[in-house]
Amino acid sequence: MAPPPIKINKSATAQSLSSSTTTATDARLLVRETLRISANLASAPPLPSPTIASNSAAHQQLPTAAVVVPTVYPDRMRMGLVEDEFVQSSLRLICCEEIDGRRWKYVAENDGSGRFKKNSIRAVCLHTPQAPVEELVSFIRSYVVPEGFPDSVTPSYVPYMTFRALKHFFGGAMGVFTTKTLLNAVGVAHKQAIPGAVAINWILKDGAGRVGKMLFARQGKKFDYDLKQLRFTGDLLMELGAGVELATAAFPHLFLPMACAANVAKNVAAVTSTSTRTPIYKAFAKGENIGDVTAKGECVSNIADLLGTGLSIWLTRRNPSLVTTFSLLSCGYLLSSYQEVRSVVLHTLNRARFSVAVESFLKTGRVPSLQDGNAREKIFSPPGLKEGPIVLGPRFKDAFQDPSSYLAIEPFFENERYLVTYNPSKDKVYALLKDQAKADDILKAAFHAHVLLHSVHSAQDSRRSSSQKVHDQDKTLSYILSNADLGDRIAESCKMVSTLYGPFKSKAAEQGWRMSDLLLNPGRARLVTTG
Repeated sequence: MAPPPIKINKSATAQSLSSSTTTATDARLLVRETLRISANLASAPPLPSPTIASNSAAHQQLPTAAVVVPTVYPDRMRMGLVEDEFVQSSLRLICCEEIDGRRWKYVAENDGSGRFKKNSIRAVCLHTPQAPVEELVSFIRSYVVPEGFPDSVTPSYVPYMTFRALKHFFGGAMGVFTTKTLLNAVGVAHKQAIPGAVAINWILKDGAGRVGKMLFARQGKKFDYDLKQLRFTGDLLMELGAGVELATAAFPHLFLPMACAANVAKNVAAVTSTSTRTPIYKAFAKGENIGDVTAKGECVSNIADLLGTGLSIWLTRRNPSLVTTFSLLSCGYLLSSYQEVRSVVLHTLNRARFSVAVESFLKTGRVPSLQDGNAREKIFSPPGLKEGPIVLGPRFKDAFQDPSSYLAIEPFFENERYLVTYNPSKDKVYALLKDQAKADDILKAAFHAHVLLHSVHSAQDSRRSSSQKVHDQDKTLSYILSNADLGDRIAESCKMVSTLYGPFKSKAAEQGWRMSDLLLNPGRARLVTTG
């Protein structure tokens, strides 16, 4: 049985509204009840009831100022944020949303029949407006840091971008001096210079740089496994090119060959920087935000470059010493570049980091962490040092000088797809790969080579400590040790590898290292089994 309809006494309501003796509390309660009934009516179809019409009439008689008092947000009323949106009781809350920590409230207006008016949705900010300084900081952050920073990038992102900004600051400053020097050398500052000759020389200079860029692109594979080393080498080439450009001021008659050589060096450096940029940014990204990290990183570089250019323009007006200024800027550039590369924390094991990890494991039984392993990686090697003490995938003639040494160690590797030997005359360990070698076989061969080298060096150190001989006799000792005990050393290394290779891979994975045979850059030579 349906409940009886609610009836409201019109005369009582009118009397209570018109009575001068009604207290302020009763008036507020009446307004609150009227608003509640109006909200209920807005959410349901209207009923043709005389009582509701009475309520509407009573509602229309209420003062407008009484309807607008939103006691929930008095501070926002004073600031004018919601005053205009709530001047009518027909407004109804639709939903709330949050954008970058700011909350918004959406309200809409109905037409009195339970339907919302078209285009009546209004957005009300529930946040206090930020101070101008905070607004400026937020604006700058949107351009220089990835969205979600610092949770969206690794901890090494901040030091890397700091040193990268410094490097581009010094680079932008140097660019003004080198460009001014080139223009003076080519003859722009002299009235007797022929414009056509100046243009041709400049075009030839740029063309030579592009040719050098194309020729160096064939080294692209090295950008994957020697990323840090090539990145720093590229910055060294950039400085070399800038120095040659500066030297054109002293030899203007040699402008074309010197400018071409400088541009070749700088374009090779540009290829190196471009090719290594993506792997570095990928190491910083957490999730699928590589594009965002790359865009913000390049923005920081451009801002620093512009600031450096502005500083250099200001300095040139004071006519400073060209050599002194360039030397200071070059030192700042190279130091920033070195620290920039060292701050990168990569998860992959190339030859340098693989050597650090294996040597630490053999000495301490532990694999270094990502930060420790990257910090101990050698960034710069002298130009004369072409390869280390371990050669992976060499040719047979480089590893063996006589057949007897090969036949002596071949039985130890019958069940392996590689073989490892030590050449005492070169003090190098060679890991030769068989034609059936797979990815894990190459990794195991590299690990075995480090184990054999560690064993040989340990034996040599023990012999040296027990014998007081001169340096020349130490070399003879190394040769005697290696030829007499090479078979025993290799047999011992095989036992160690069978025991330690599995734990090494497990501990490396626990530390977050990722191993790949391609990053070890093995040689292309393979031993083909016969029979």
